[in-house]
Amino acid sequence: MHVKYLILGAGPTGLGAANRLAELGENDFLVLERNAYIGGLSASFTDPAGYTWDVGGHVVFSHYPAFDRLLDELLGNDVLRHQRESWIRAAGTFVPYPFQNNIRRLPPDLVWECVEGLLAAGRDAAANVHPNPPAHFREWIDRVFGPGIARLFMVPYNFKVWAHPAERMSHRWIGERVSVVDAARVIKNIIYGTDDVAWGPNNTFSFPLTGGTGEIYRRLAARFADRVRLGDPGRRIDPVAKTVVTGSGQVIGYDHLLSTGPLDILVTEQLAGAADALHEAAKGLTHSGSHIHGLGFAGAPPDPRCWMYFPENDCPFYRVTNFHNYSPLNTPDPDGMIPRSRALMTETSFSAHKPADPAALAEATVAGLVATTLIAPDDVARRTTTWEMRVDYAYPVPCLTRDAALAVLQPALERLGIQSRGRFGGWKYEVGNMDHSFMQGVQWAERLVLDQPETVYSL
Repeated sequence: MHVKYLILGAGPTGLGAANRLAELGENDFLVLERNAYIGGLSASFTDPAGYTWDVGGHVVFSHYPAFDRLLDELLGNDVLRHQRESWIRAAGTFVPYPFQNNIRRLPPDLVWECVEGLLAAGRDAAANVHPNPPAHFREWIDRVFGPGIARLFMVPYNFKVWAHPAERMSHRWIGERVSVVDAARVIKNIIYGTDDVAWGPNNTFSFPLTGGTGEIYRRLAARFADRVRLGDPGRRIDPVAKTVVTGSGQVIGYDHLLSTGPLDILVTEQLAGAADALHEAAKGLTHSGSHIHGLGFAGAPPDPRCWMYFPENDCPFYRVTNFHNYSPLNTPDPDGMIPRSRALMTETSFSAHKPADPAALAEATVAGLVATTLIAPDDVARRTTTWEMRVDYAYPVPCLTRDAALAVLQPALERLGIQSRGRFGGWKYEVGNMDHSFMQGVQWAERLVLDQPETVYSL
């Protein structure tokens, strides 16, 4: 078998590429997906109790008109739109997101600790105390936020989410991913007693009415279902012969190859004849995993919050999503579009730096929900379902060695006629959102067919 365009992975990047090829009249393509389902990290599942769960707390927002148009085409009226309401649990209370703008909610002594640190950081910046760039993410945190906000939120939360010490991470991925603090704005919020919650590109977001986030990609893949093969990964790539051996043993020839799976696996396990230098460079890529728990509880008291962050050690998870608020049809018993059950989805990271015991994690998660007041002790007996999923590749960590590794790996793959794109294919968290990943696939297709440059992903 031979195809003009071979795509490895049926997540947002691979399906974005396939869809754009079809739009451009290029129908000689095939998508190989190792899993038995569509969507990659944007997949959704319905458990035996009738709850729908995502692979983590996805929200649908976009930087790109092309992605917006696609959502309109695919979902039509089957979509709900939400105003973000997110919070941080710290010092026995909930603080609106972003934490650094809303420290007025903390006890007075902690408010002053944060303000004192902010003022000191501002004086240091004005006096050019640190003329050289930060050596790592932890140093950036200390310089920008001061010791108070660093201690209470930024350092512990980032360790819980990345499962890597901030000293091992670069600060160069920041941009719109982290709200950089404005001391005057913070002090004004304290004096006037106002919350400051509008920051960020996802302050409003959309969500499918039914089927979870994965519904988007199931509907997209249905456009070219005859050219999507599930449960059959690309096992071995011969870039000289331009062939891929699949998990089923079939040999497929290609003219152009897009890989959307993890870049380190592509180089060390799939690519035939990869030079030692590529194997060595791949060691510079690090990642974290995540344990996702979906916990259903009978009874849904009013709670308008969308999701919450947890920097402290009274719970194993770093984020909890009120998934029943995203769509009442995520629960098995919506009554007039008002869910009568709660669907709480938690995320707990893991790595060699931060192990997590899967056997004990479900019950530790329930205990954490009680400790953080998300459920009452009596609610434990009202649990109606427990859904679990382990994701070995959850976050591509922007570690100190990442950029040097990519500077070796990506040009080498280009010379072999292979492009690696997407959240883990490109290994750039700063362009790893769903819309970023989708557009990386779109721009790959436009580069090959229309000779247009890629702008979303670059080295």
